[in-house]
Amino acid sequence: MGFHNSSEQFHVDFTSDHVKPRREKAMNQEVLHTEKILADRKIFFLDLKENARGRVVKITEDVSGNRDTIMVPAEILGDFIEALTDIKETADSDSSSSED
Repeated sequence: MGFHNSSEQFHVDFTSDHVKPRREKAMNQEVLHTEKILADRKIFFLDLKENARGRVVKITEDVSGNRDTIMVPAEILGDFIEALTDIKETADSDSSSSED
């Protein structure tokens, strides 16, 4: 478990579990890999799952027990990561230009 401060106001903790596949009965899905990110009062869960239709990444945000979830099909994961990388680069350049 590692700690990383991404900014003055957030404390982020990244954890990773390379889990043995486990079956979730409700949706007949196997969890192949899971990641957990703690950021201030939020917890993000990233789960790679597989079912009869294929693989999907389930991203869940938990804030004080209230959860929101999105599902990203594994076949578009590269596009999703590329878009997030572009957003991060913009956010980083905006924050560095505001410090000048």
